[in-house]
Amino acid sequence: MKTIGLIGGTGWVSTVEYYKKINEEINKRLGGLEASKCILLSLNYGEVDSFNKKNNSEGVFSLISNAADKLIAAGVDCILLCANTMHQYASRLEMKINVPLIHIAQATGVAIKNRGLNNVGLLGTKQTMEMDFYKSKLNEANINVLTPESEDRNFIQKTISEELLKNIFIEESRARFRKIMAQLQLDGAEGIILGCTEIPLLIKQEHSALPLFNTLEIHSMAAVDFALT
Repeated sequence: MKTIGLIGGTGWVSTVEYYKKINEEINKRLGGLEASKCILLSLNYGEVDSFNKKNNSEGVFSLISNAADKLIAAGVDCILLCANTMHQYASRLEMKINVPLIHIAQATGVAIKNRGLNNVGLLGTKQTMEMDFYKSKLNEANINVLTPESEDRNFIQKTISEELLKNIFIEESRARFRKIMAQLQLDGAEGIILGCTEIPLLIKQEHSALPLFNTLEIHSMAAVDFALT
């Protein structure tokens, strides 16, 4: 079994789920008392947030780059960035490290194509919804990406920052998410990407008429696939 390297803490609420899902799936596949071989380095998200507020992308990259170096020195066989937004640094990090980086958007694209879908809505942080790093990876797989209007994007960002990252889940916020997903369906979306690893803790399949793509689960399963091959 290969050793999985997790760069988490972005935020810790979803990182807990990564560890849980990876270990549960390893045990499901292997049985007995089997569990994953993994090493988790959890960042202090307060430092990430401080750099983001100063538009200091170099500062953020230094945090994940240093974390990757430590994990590789400890003997991991792959790296996972346990947040969709952090994948804006994925290409740069891949050029620096000597182990595979399991890309969350690439794994999500495979899941979408396996369902035979071409048009999907994307929910996530403003960076994930508005920058090209995520959508371009999906476009490479011939997947068209729809995003909510500006007011809804601002709401999603605020909810992630002020509620989900603090382990707070509010029914009113869930209701607003459901309206946003319904509008994306009217706009032509055939499925919805839960493109922030905290969103699946609030939104479940029962809350949408469209297929939901839980990026936390998809990413975790991709890590397990790698570890067991």
